[in-house]
Amino acid sequence: MTATALPGVLAGPGPRTRTTQTHCPYCSLQCGVTMTAGDRPATLQPADFPTNRGGLCSKGWSAPELLDHPERLTRPLVRAVPGDRSSPLVEATWAEALDRVVAAIERTQAAHGRDAVGCFGGGGLTNEQAYQFGKFARVALRTSAIDYNGRFCMSSAAGAANRAFGLDRGMPFPLSDVAAADVVVLVGSNPADTMPPAMQWFDEGRARGAQHVVVDPRRTATARNAALHLQPLPGTDLALANGLLHIAIAEGLVDEAYVAARTTGFEQVREGVGAYWPDRVERLTGVPVADQRRTVFALARAERAIVLTARGAEQHRSGTDTAQAWINLALALGLPGREGSGWATVTGQGNGQGGREHGQKADQLPGYRKLADPAARAYVAAVWGVDPDDLPMPGKSAFELLDALGTDGGVRTLLVLASNVAVSAPDARRVISRLTDLDFLAVSDFFLSETAELADVVLPSAMWAEEDGTMTNVEGRVIRRRRALDPPDGVRDDLQLLAELAARLGAGHLFSADPETVFAELGRASAGGASDYAGITYRRIDEEQGVFWPCPAPEHPGTPRLFLDRFATPDGRARFLRVEHVEAHERPDAEYPYVLTTGRVLAQYQSGTQTRRSRSLQLVAPLPRAELHPHLARRLGIGPDDVVELATRRGRARFSAHLSDDVRPDVVFAPFHWGGGSSANALTDPALDPTSGMPAFKVCAVAVTRVAGPVERLSAPDAATQPGTRPHEQPAARTPLPPSRPVPRRTPRVKSTPRFLQGVYPITGEGLDKPGPVDPALRYTVPSGATAQALYFRGGNSTDHLVYVLLVRDGVPVRWFPIGAKGDVHVPLRVVEDLPGGTVVELQAAAPIGVTGELVVDLGLVEV
Repeated sequence: MTATALPGVLAGPGPRTRTTQTHCPYCSLQCGVTMTAGDRPATLQPADFPTNRGGLCSKGWSAPELLDHPERLTRPLVRAVPGDRSSPLVEATWAEALDRVVAAIERTQAAHGRDAVGCFGGGGLTNEQAYQFGKFARVALRTSAIDYNGRFCMSSAAGAANRAFGLDRGMPFPLSDVAAADVVVLVGSNPADTMPPAMQWFDEGRARGAQHVVVDPRRTATARNAALHLQPLPGTDLALANGLLHIAIAEGLVDEAYVAARTTGFEQVREGVGAYWPDRVERLTGVPVADQRRTVFALARAERAIVLTARGAEQHRSGTDTAQAWINLALALGLPGREGSGWATVTGQGNGQGGREHGQKADQLPGYRKLADPAARAYVAAVWGVDPDDLPMPGKSAFELLDALGTDGGVRTLLVLASNVAVSAPDARRVISRLTDLDFLAVSDFFLSETAELADVVLPSAMWAEEDGTMTNVEGRVIRRRRALDPPDGVRDDLQLLAELAARLGAGHLFSADPETVFAELGRASAGGASDYAGITYRRIDEEQGVFWPCPAPEHPGTPRLFLDRFATPDGRARFLRVEHVEAHERPDAEYPYVLTTGRVLAQYQSGTQTRRSRSLQLVAPLPRAELHPHLARRLGIGPDDVVELATRRGRARFSAHLSDDVRPDVVFAPFHWGGGSSANALTDPALDPTSGMPAFKVCAVAVTRVAGPVERLSAPDAATQPGTRPHEQPAARTPLPPSRPVPRRTPRVKSTPRFLQGVYPITGEGLDKPGPVDPALRYTVPSGATAQALYFRGGNSTDHLVYVLLVRDGVPVRWFPIGAKGDVHVPLRVVEDLPGGTVVELQAAAPIGVTGELVVDLGLVEV
């Protein structure tokens, strides 16, 4: 890829054009593209950049469509009646709009204190904008109230990496190492849909014989191409990782020399995973023992092996510990810090890496320095030219900040850049209610997003192709976003906006609107920090196709691979940390009997503010579709493309039904790119990880109801059926989560008693949708004080028709076993959890109306 902007002129009369090498605005791959712009519209072609090598996905190809979209904001908008959000938004001058913002800031801080004004940013801001936003909050506003939407993305992996390695860089090696690895285990990620150009590295590896293992509750496009797909129940990835490490220890596969030389804390982890023997892990996760063993042996025997985790494993209330469990496995096998091997996390947002390095997070200063560290405060304050005592202390994490909006002690005036929290935040209806409780809301965006619709002032922002700056991609490579065309008249970029607001607040001499000047200051502020950019310049980025941080000096080559000699801890050793499986915060029950998990789809991105407006992408994904297994759909009377309503304790949302056996029968998948009546995040559980503040996006209990047949446009749920939003509560101090229950290590002294529900019984069918008891003998109550575990089911069918045997726990169906005509079945029980004393287990049966015959059943349990 050519590294510089290339001006050009069309021959003969006509518009002047220029060709610019820049990058796609979407995911963390930051694929290289060549923009051609003069008279609009602009066009692009993929470029031969190291991450994409000429590849580009449908989102990247369609990105220029939005530059001249008819809904593009080009003038500031203000409320026709100041302070009355029921009045319409009308066009205004920049001076009027900024006057209102500054007046609100000054009024709020005078009445309620500095922390009553807050800032909320996004992982799509350039490094310069993210850095300046953090500085603006701490210097111009002197508020502690700032965080960003990356808290909903990378924070759990970051917390685990900092604990284990002393440093958080999502991928501590180049993406090209994936192609060279003999084994790759990918946990909770679907790059075939979310970042398709990355798949060429996976394809290259498979072409030369590499084995790929995908861990995902759905058989995604990525999983279908893997050698092995492990399909755990959402929320059990930690138990699986601990179980794999248990096998590695039992089979003598641990790299003892590496553990002794380069790590600490292994003995505590060795003791902890003793409780995760394979049969128990199969019951917790649903992953067969044989597949557990196959995965461990593949990783341990590979010359080069990589473990990659992503949001599916990390967006849980125990997400940090889950990432740590996979790091523990990788460390035990000697992978991190070995060339061509290691652990990494797959960054999601375009600048998800750089966006969290330089000051948007509530507790951080540039360079990953800690805001509470006196030395860090003194150093950064000197770069900024302010007194360190004037810098605020750390504030609240993202959801905690949003949940306190408009309350006593919370933020009352909020400035939002590059984030659509009304769609992207968990328990989104509750967040929307908090936004409406604000005294004043200002939003900078390209379009009138769901968040901007609630604002007092909306400020039009330049888009990706209209601004200069840097981004830090999935590998930790700092790259250039180059301005390919001018923004529409009257549109400013966010760097200019922050400089202007700072000037109006009396701090203009400390801020610049020039991106290269800001980047140079960022380098000075990060110097000596964990993410050191001091040696990176625009010129170096242009000449070298990006520079990997840390790069502490101009003569330093950058660091494509971290930890080859030592880890970033005081003693240079990586840290094992014992972690325990905990149950999901919300488990299915009679009212909400299934598990809801959320994620991305191929043709949409993040909150959909941009991609839902793309004409070409709309043809691919016109409606939000909830994915259900055909067995579940049949039980609920749902057909393909029917309208279904998903209900949780926080809200209801409607989707078009997509029936697929790619999803587990007990799980419903919903995409989170839509708002309004199809907002998946209006359903999700806001329970927070105690370390990272990550909400539990990936697991909550849900009910599913058919509403109507196929439609072209989904209507919103009846407002009267929506549950009320809960009032704000002061969060309790974060404490580590206790394990689900204390599990003793397996020893010969543990007394267990086998129990069997078995026999041959006559059956008369009343319909496959009408199961009923077979015989009182097929009912078992776990004795008080004991615990039971279901181990297997065997069944036979003498009839000429398909019949079902249903496993019922306390009156709630938990598993269906189809038995074919004149057939039999043997199923290891993978999804039935431990059964405490008092639990009632029963086998019921269902057959077509009028069918008679005999069933042979055998349910094996063990009572402890």
